[in-house]
Amino acid sequence: MHRKTFTPLMQLALPLMASNFLQTLYNLTDTWFLGRLDAVSLSAPGVAMPLVWLVVVFSNGFSTAGITLMSQSKGKGSMEKVELYLGQLTLCMLVLSIVLGGAGVMASPAFLTWMGTPPELEGLANAYLRIIFSGMPFLFITVVLQAAYQAVGNGIIPLVVQGISVGLNVLLDPLFIFGLGPMEGMGVAGAAWATLLARSLAAVVSIGLLIHPIHGGPKLRWKTMRPRRSPIALLLRVGLPASMGHSLTALGFTVLQGVINSFGTAVIAAFSIGNRLIGLFNMPAMGISQATAALVGQELGAGRRDGANQVLKTALLTIFTFLITSMTLTFFFGNHFTRFFVDDPQVVAYGADLFRYVSASVVFFGLFTVFGGAFQGGGDTRSYMVLNVLRLWGVRLPLAWLFGQLFDWGPTGVWIAMCSSNMVVFMGAILVHKRGKWQQALRPDEL
Repeated sequence: MHRKTFTPLMQLALPLMASNFLQTLYNLTDTWFLGRLDAVSLSAPGVAMPLVWLVVVFSNGFSTAGITLMSQSKGKGSMEKVELYLGQLTLCMLVLSIVLGGAGVMASPAFLTWMGTPPELEGLANAYLRIIFSGMPFLFITVVLQAAYQAVGNGIIPLVVQGISVGLNVLLDPLFIFGLGPMEGMGVAGAAWATLLARSLAAVVSIGLLIHPIHGGPKLRWKTMRPRRSPIALLLRVGLPASMGHSLTALGFTVLQGVINSFGTAVIAAFSIGNRLIGLFNMPAMGISQATAALVGQELGAGRRDGANQVLKTALLTIFTFLITSMTLTFFFGNHFTRFFVDDPQVVAYGADLFRYVSASVVFFGLFTVFGGAFQGGGDTRSYMVLNVLRLWGVRLPLAWLFGQLFDWGPTGVWIAMCSSNMVVFMGAILVHKRGKWQQALRPDEL
């Protein structure tokens, strides 16, 4: 492992890992408290999350573009350009959040019906979605803050903001879900209100830190938020493929959730818990991927391709070491992990089965995630888009239908499809990396 790249990588990645962990804690907190009610309440946010993700991925796509352009501008030594792209990114994210959040509020009932949501879950999931979608501008603003500070190599500030928000959410969850004194509990809707209020606080703090930056962060200025054709065109060129890839992936998960829904509430609950736990264990891969994107962008902006490759190699070795350990635990003790959230024998059995089939492949998906960070740092979001679409639409969904429905293997067929898709996309990432074109997606004179 190369010490010159490992140290800066981990200095940026560790705060990002912690920040991603705290983001996952939002959902895990809801899951744990709602699991104290019943399996139906626990399952409602799980049914809703693919639809939420379908909207949130657009923030991730444009955030990716912002990180790429800001980090490469920093690598060139131009903070003026960093702040220009920050202003244009903020403008795009505000418009997107209002449009997509409003569309989500109006379309959620139809989406839930289309997904074949069980009747006992539909009303709860719809109430949850309407509240969460109404708070999209708050979430998008915090994403802008993370992109701005990440691009210049500072992961601590977003971590602190995320910590404040999650801490408030943990305090509000039991109060809003179960009630206290004269305040009646709101169940699933209460979990959504707790998240909304916590995110609104994070958004206020984020705006303050963008207008009055600290520790080397770029400054958000009104003049840089005026629409400018060339920077917005570049943001769209890099961000749209990333957004489309993420959105098609999210839509694929929505379709997959429809397949899962056909197996009943116990499978829905196990799938919801399994997804969130896998997401939790994959947080280090996400953090290292984000750090890789920023550092690769800085290296390529400075014209150091060998340095970009060294960052990627260090990141791959680091995440492999971590995931091989954590996924071994889920493989052998998946039932205990599931039982922590809900002590239902049927749900625990399905959860244990899921982990036995999927755990090993999560290691390869983590490696793919790190490859994706390098591709995005180079501005090659198209390759990442194609691979993500292949994973869901080319492999996972067809196999889930073939094994789960046509062959009548039930949930086990879906678990096998999940495992297969993770393996295939990892091999695809290796091929894209060997071609080397990801390092040349943006010309230095374009920034």
